[in-house]
Amino acid sequence: MADIQREIERKYEATYPNQSDRALPDLTAVGGVSAVVHQGVTELDAVYYDTVDHRLAAASITLRRRTGGADAGWHLKLPVARDVRDEIRAPLSATPPRTLTGLVRSRVRSAPLVPVIRLRSTRDVHHLVDADGTLLAELSVDVVRAQRLTGGDATTTWTEVEVELGRDQQPAFLDKVEKKLRKGGLRRSASASKLSRALAETTPDRHAPVAPERHTPVIPERHTPVTADRHTPATAPRPPHEGTAAAPVLAYLTAQRDAIVALDPAVRRNEYDSVHRLRVATRRARSTFRSYSKVLDRAVTDPIGAELKWLAGELGIDRDAEVLTERLTGHFAELPRNLVIGPVRTRLRTWAHARRGGSRRRLITVLNGKRYLALLDALDALLADPPLLPAGARDATTVIHRAARKDFGKLAALVEEALERPSGPERDLAMHEARKKAKRLRYAAEAALDTLGKPAKQAIRGSKALQDLLGEHQDSVMTRTTLRDLATQAHAARENAFTYGLIHGHEERRADGYEAELPAAWEAAERATRGLRGTR
Repeated sequence: MADIQREIERKYEATYPNQSDRALPDLTAVGGVSAVVHQGVTELDAVYYDTVDHRLAAASITLRRRTGGADAGWHLKLPVARDVRDEIRAPLSATPPRTLTGLVRSRVRSAPLVPVIRLRSTRDVHHLVDADGTLLAELSVDVVRAQRLTGGDATTTWTEVEVELGRDQQPAFLDKVEKKLRKGGLRRSASASKLSRALAETTPDRHAPVAPERHTPVIPERHTPVTADRHTPATAPRPPHEGTAAAPVLAYLTAQRDAIVALDPAVRRNEYDSVHRLRVATRRARSTFRSYSKVLDRAVTDPIGAELKWLAGELGIDRDAEVLTERLTGHFAELPRNLVIGPVRTRLRTWAHARRGGSRRRLITVLNGKRYLALLDALDALLADPPLLPAGARDATTVIHRAARKDFGKLAALVEEALERPSGPERDLAMHEARKKAKRLRYAAEAALDTLGKPAKQAIRGSKALQDLLGEHQDSVMTRTTLRDLATQAHAARENAFTYGLIHGHEERRADGYEAELPAAWEAAERATRGLRGTR
């Protein structure tokens, strides 16, 4: 069983040759610190695992097997934000445990994980405590000896100071400590981790440029994405496709590929809303293929789009159960007790557990499968060598306007059909299909954001407002279907089905309200998207 710890820490290096030659500044002068308690010296020995092309390190992820100290075992560290990482631990074993390797599968794919660096550290630990003895932070002075294990056998040594925030303490406390450390001759480390520094300092060609650490997925060199970096220096070569329609489309697709890869471990860990966000990324990518079919050859994108649709469907099983459970739970919580007749909450929990448990097992199987990994490889290959059509080399604004007009036309036809239909299944279906087209228009606007600016922002807001209204209506349709199923089960068990019927009536009134709001929402969306469509 893996153990998860949220780690908030900062690393420092000395501005003088050897920190061990200098004493630490007096940290009792830091506000809130009553004493600095020496905890002794520990010898640590860690072997870091990665692919031979260092895909984990490039994504600021570390996987190590460490002995010595109080937390010996396997440690996987995933970046959350600057100075913040989730450390996931597993017991010692001879090879990397599957509980951890699964969390990096979207990055390493089929590449083997091999030992790349060995770090042996002499750690001198101090606890910064308040007047009650509560741990505010742990400060350690580490003398590190690094040896490269793959791609050479070079070694390097350095000394660094690490400050880790105590449990339930405020991150602002680290600012106070840092101010004191800076006055004592320390500065923030240029490397985010010991591994990154060891790799940089033991590379066979020390003068060759080292790829910077980043929090986006890393892929093999032959799959390098062809998108511009916002921070590229002015003297650097112009990025590929700059100024053409291909540039915003490829940049947007790259962002979605990166999101899929980055969200994979969050889904495996069952983090809140991760399934929904991953599903949205797959839909955005597939929608972009459709909206900008004049830019990218559909002979190449259609098969990938079909696989993205498959993945979104698998993710939807879990997400739909999540949405319905939250909606029904809210209904039951709002009802007076005298209107909740029978074991309705127990039946809902049983239903939710059965749907959620089965879908979770299926989803993890999907993420471990060859089909999913092949999809990721296909996205990489497309971005490395995009199948551009002649429109891809044309002016971006012109191509975006044409794509938006096409998407808007499809949306308009469905909204008009919904408005013409009486309330019932046919209107429900038309509104559901219109929601899909509103999403497509919104995603087309998102891809155009850097190109069009304000018109794209307005289109995003307008199409999202319409999408949200249509989405609420569809949620109501699905909720009523679920209520009928629950009522049937309750009746078969000789339970009173009154409460399910009561909530069904509430949902019917909600749906009527959404339908009444549709004409105004559609008019607002039409106005908001004029700039995106290049119309007045």
